[in-house]
Amino acid sequence: MIKIVIFASGSGTNAENIIRYFQATKSASVEAVFTNKADAQVIQRAEKYQVPSLFFTKNDLETGKVLQEINAIQPDLIVLAGFLLKFPESIVAEYPNKIINIHPALLPKYGGKGMYGMHVHRAVVENKESKTGITIHYVNENYDEGNIIFQKEVTVLISDTPEVVAAKIHELEQDHFPAVIEKLIIKG
Repeated sequence: MIKIVIFASGSGTNAENIIRYFQATKSASVEAVFTNKADAQVIQRAEKYQVPSLFFTKNDLETGKVLQEINAIQPDLIVLAGFLLKFPESIVAEYPNKIINIHPALLPKYGGKGMYGMHVHRAVVENKESKTGITIHYVNENYDEGNIIFQKEVTVLISDTPEVVAAKIHELEQDHFPAVIEKLIIKG
């Protein structure tokens, strides 16, 4: 069985969607959810599906404790689903082309440190973009610069608020993220 671990920092809607998808399809198994926020809602979402969650600190991430936990699981794929910390080069080096991230914009636009969630959607609206979307990409040593795996765009109307854009992006994430993951693991 293909093993996946998920890293998330927040509410965990993408993590839950991925867990639910693979519990239904049985093409892979989500072995654990890692989070750097002790009160993150993703913990309850994982528990609902009997997926263990592991809380860690930024220090644990930087000193190799998290890498030890990952290595104990030996995942085939590491999925960043709303994970806000920079992923350490030591983990990237240990799992080359085995770590993916979803970004709420069409990279290379609106990527980089601090560009996540509503920060991205506000920037899209303020810059009067006619389209935005999602990007699923490999993780490398720099924020949002890994090779692109998949992009899907959506129209931004002049009347759209950042909240409306966020809802459109969330729908794209829910519709596409698990299926793209499945294609990746089947392709091997």
